[in-house]
Amino acid sequence: MQIDRRTLLGAAASLPVATAAQAGQASPPPLAWPPAEHFPLWPGNPPGAPSPLPTPRNERAGYQGAELWLRGVDRPYVAVYRAKKPDGRAVLSIPGGGYGFVSASNEGIDVAAMLNPLGITVFVLVYRLPGDGWARRADVPLQDAQRAMRLIRANAGKYAIDPAKLGLLGFSAGGHLGAMVAVGHADPVYTSIDAADRQSARPAFAGLVYPVVSFATAGLNSRSSAMLLGDDKDPALLARYTPLDRVTAETPPVWLLHAMDDPVVPVAQSLAMIDACRRVNVPVEAHLLEKGGHGFGAMHLPADAPGRGWLDIFARWTRRA
Repeated sequence: MQIDRRTLLGAAASLPVATAAQAGQASPPPLAWPPAEHFPLWPGNPPGAPSPLPTPRNERAGYQGAELWLRGVDRPYVAVYRAKKPDGRAVLSIPGGGYGFVSASNEGIDVAAMLNPLGITVFVLVYRLPGDGWARRADVPLQDAQRAMRLIRANAGKYAIDPAKLGLLGFSAGGHLGAMVAVGHADPVYTSIDAADRQSARPAFAGLVYPVVSFATAGLNSRSSAMLLGDDKDPALLARYTPLDRVTAETPPVWLLHAMDDPVVPVAQSLAMIDACRRVNVPVEAHLLEKGGHGFGAMHLPADAPGRGWLDIFARWTRRA
């Protein structure tokens, strides 16, 4: 059974959390967060910081009440999950949450648990949320994502990765953000602050899972547009944050996963992205599930579901992307 995030937004409590792999246990053990290895994105306060800064809140919510949701991100950071036998590939995992929270376990920690054994180092992005009072709210998540890509590349040797094999995997609103990095990696959304900002933020590949790629057709249940843009209805801003319309021949290879019964983000979003990529000869691969709903993340499809092992398929694709 898939649980719609929207019905859970008000049900969370500040309690210890467990990974999705542990969600079926009667008493899930607490989850320490962030992990020991993580790094901040910005020295001092991030760009456009409000005063006071948002108050961080970790919540236990989501699938069987055992996911980790983050709100009130004041100082964004990247959690590092190293592969024991790294092969040079790396993925920036961008959790979803409708730009109202960050689904850190379901679409971050669990992704690392599945990809690390395959030789892929995973970096989980904890990005700021637009509605928390930041200046230029629409630019805030993209600022964090671009900065994360640049910092990872600047420290590739430290993490034993190949900077040319750094891609991303974004989910839902995080899929929107991932698509924006793919098409807007060079958008001037913040002022350069150090040598790391001379690095490219372009991903080698972009995996997009039940992504929002156009607010105009995202459907009535999508919250991402209102949370990202607020009351700003400037057509130029909306166009800039419509990655579907910004796909060009320079866009990196795209991989898509979507359930056709998704009640939150219509599968038409991914179908439109396929068309956009094919029109300009961008390599694109797509996997459509008959059933799965929304927010199934790395581990929440039923054990007998045909798409259960989708991360293994994605990992194989990254070898040739």
